[in-house]
Amino acid sequence: MQYQKPVLIQEQRLKMSPQMYQSIQMMALPLFDLRTKIQEEIEKNPALEIVKEAPSASIEEVPASPQDDWDYFENSSDPGYLRSYNNEASDTKQKFIEGALSRGESLQEHLLAQLAVQPLDDLHYKIGELLIQNLDENGFHLEDPRTFIDEEYHSLIPELERLIQEFDPQGVCVKDYKESLLVQVRLKGDAPDKTSEVIEDYLPLIKKGKSGEIAKKLKITPEDVEEITAYIKTLNPYPGRLYSNEPPRYVIPDLSVKIENGEFVITLNEEDIPVLGISPFFEEKEQDTGSGEKVYDAHKYIKDSLRDARWFIKSLQLRNQTLFKITKAIIEFQRYFFMKGPKHLAPLTLKDVADEVGVHETTVSRISNAKYIQTEWGIFPVKYFFSNSISGAGSKGSRYSKGGVKEIIREIIEENNTGKKLSDQKISDILKSRGINIARRTVAKYRSELKIDSSFNR
Repeated sequence: MQYQKPVLIQEQRLKMSPQMYQSIQMMALPLFDLRTKIQEEIEKNPALEIVKEAPSASIEEVPASPQDDWDYFENSSDPGYLRSYNNEASDTKQKFIEGALSRGESLQEHLLAQLAVQPLDDLHYKIGELLIQNLDENGFHLEDPRTFIDEEYHSLIPELERLIQEFDPQGVCVKDYKESLLVQVRLKGDAPDKTSEVIEDYLPLIKKGKSGEIAKKLKITPEDVEEITAYIKTLNPYPGRLYSNEPPRYVIPDLSVKIENGEFVITLNEEDIPVLGISPFFEEKEQDTGSGEKVYDAHKYIKDSLRDARWFIKSLQLRNQTLFKITKAIIEFQRYFFMKGPKHLAPLTLKDVADEVGVHETTVSRISNAKYIQTEWGIFPVKYFFSNSISGAGSKGSRYSKGGVKEIIREIIEENNTGKKLSDQKISDILKSRGINIARRTVAKYRSELKIDSSFNR
């Protein structure tokens, strides 16, 4: 038997240091949380100091770093390396009416998640999905489901409606607020007698405070009416608004993008972020030499504190630098959005930007999380610029982003806001004439997401 020499196999494993983990964490922090993190680190590490508070100079005003300034950039968090860059820009800009803010889970998303765990076959699931997509922000039907579900399946509609009505929030998938209240009464099962009758016929009298008149008509006491009224006030006539009509969320943009003299100018928002530096006292003590256990312990503490402070500053620099590069790449892909407005939003993936910047997709996702950009058209989440594509007509196979199509729908509705209102089918036909092929149901879904009423209610 031939003798085989043992072979030493070198195995490489990635071991994440606390400093590396800290850098990854800082990538994901939005502006407010970053400020808190900096305050915590300053309190914890005496080697870290604030050089100056709240710099107000825009990025393009900060000079480039020559060699003799290298020490400053190595030992401070001042992002002076960030500058504006040129790109062609249109002189004619049409101001878009509203900016965009982030939103939480939509009503449709919340209901579809519950539908997905129900023991339904494909047919029942599909009908349930259509019913959910047909709901407005209140949780009411945009159109009669029988107008878009094949007649042979009409008998299944009530069954699926009852199922969805039991989802959270209870009382959606109905035609109006009155039916929603009646559904909630049925599901709760603890309403006082005659509550359903009051909801059906006497809500206007309740609003006017005419308890005595209601009592006479229903042959009950005024106290009974007061009890019924108190119960009705515990119900929600517009349950969908719990998800689709949230109060405004005030956000602080992490950076802004402007067009000045034909250039795109990217400016980091640093009004609330101090410039950090290394303590001169700790740097001086780092060079001290001596002997003895106490001196050794003190010197080790100083070295560890300086190491952590320098790493924290570099992590902050890396966060800002990466955010700047990713924003620059987004502008490269979405230049027409920044020049002309949201309806010109192009399809874009995380991979597109990752390849352009030279980082992993997870880095792009992490740095985009909970960050906002101030543009000439409003404040937008960074993730807004990553939009799905929709096929267009024609041999060239044009692609449109979902966000762009939604803004075109908004524009079509606003241009036709007098006289007879456009139905979703008519809007679908107009889009098709422009080379954008989407179904009427998709138009209804996008219109609902834009919080625009149906033609019947407009």
